[in-house]
Amino acid sequence: MINLDQKIYGYRRDNNRVGIRNYVVILPVDDISNAACEAVSNNIKGTIALPHPYGRLQFGEDLDLHFRTMIGTGANPNVAAVVVIGIEPGWTQKIVDGIAATGKPVQGFSIEKKGDIQTIADASKAAYDMVHYASGLQREPCDISEIWVSTKCGESDTTSGFGANPTVGNAFDKLYEKQSTLLFGETSEITGGEHLVKARCANDAVADQFMFMFNRYQDMIERFKTDDLSDSQPTKGNIEGGLTTIEEKALGNIQKIGKKCVVDGVLDKAEMPTSKGLWFMDSSSAAAEMVTLCAASGYVAHLFPTGQGNIIGNPILPVIKVCANPRTVRTMSEHVDVDVTALLKRDINMDQAGDMLLESLIHTSNGRMTAAEILGHQEFVLTRLYESA
Repeated sequence: MINLDQKIYGYRRDNNRVGIRNYVVILPVDDISNAACEAVSNNIKGTIALPHPYGRLQFGEDLDLHFRTMIGTGANPNVAAVVVIGIEPGWTQKIVDGIAATGKPVQGFSIEKKGDIQTIADASKAAYDMVHYASGLQREPCDISEIWVSTKCGESDTTSGFGANPTVGNAFDKLYEKQSTLLFGETSEITGGEHLVKARCANDAVADQFMFMFNRYQDMIERFKTDDLSDSQPTKGNIEGGLTTIEEKALGNIQKIGKKCVVDGVLDKAEMPTSKGLWFMDSSSAAAEMVTLCAASGYVAHLFPTGQGNIIGNPILPVIKVCANPRTVRTMSEHVDVDVTALLKRDINMDQAGDMLLESLIHTSNGRMTAAEILGHQEFVLTRLYESA
């Protein structure tokens, strides 16, 4: 049995959150600031730029989500310091102020009335100083419960439901007993099993909030007057792997929250939890989108079960892949962090598989790179609610 009382070694931030990585991020407010951010990152080694295609002419709830995602990304405890670059000063400062509330170093630069060359020079000097600051920080002992852990699955098949997903569930049960802060979501992939999640909610208020989020998704599907999700839920890969209906996929998906966890709260996209426990976040089932939302919600490690093989990573959130499919482990071994194919052979039991995953989480928390990190997978994909004005 793994000892979850052992200390992990992380970076304690000024707001007392614990990160397991120590990035200096160059964050573009909008798509037309990507080039400047990438130029700064090219100038200053030890920084990472996060280009994306949005941030102009957004409005309403879609704009609110954009700000939450940008601020949450910069505020993530895996980030030590942030340079924010935008085309104009208003939105740039709003994101700077949101990140500054964590106490970490952050500076903003706007390109209007300066141009790229001056902005890049000024931002590069700020980034230079931030790398000096971040590289002097030291890891310190922390409790495993201080590591916020999220999960989603990708390219699921029958081995996901039999092996990889319940492995995550076993790990979540053990982390929940340690009063960890946990997250699951993928609203579309709960379809047909929503009553099971509702029954796991801590109280009626949480159950009502969960059903509001689930029904909001269903209303969106109906608004577009389609009940044909045959290219999406389940995907062609899911079907090839033996999952022929969304209900089958949902039953496998829900296994990631284990047998003992209670759904303690519900979040909208990119919102941060306000207490310990297991949280549900209304979120896309698209891998890069949801992992980006998890990072923006403050999670610092991500458990990702896969069946057919999914190669997703994230720039600031380490993604730990667990797989029970022998073919995938054989043909895509470089993408798999935890091989639990022995479950299907009955050479190990579920407790042992969960402990293997938790051991990988501990190693990752202490600094070991995940497969996705080593391979350079840095998918950063923002969720949109509707088209720009």
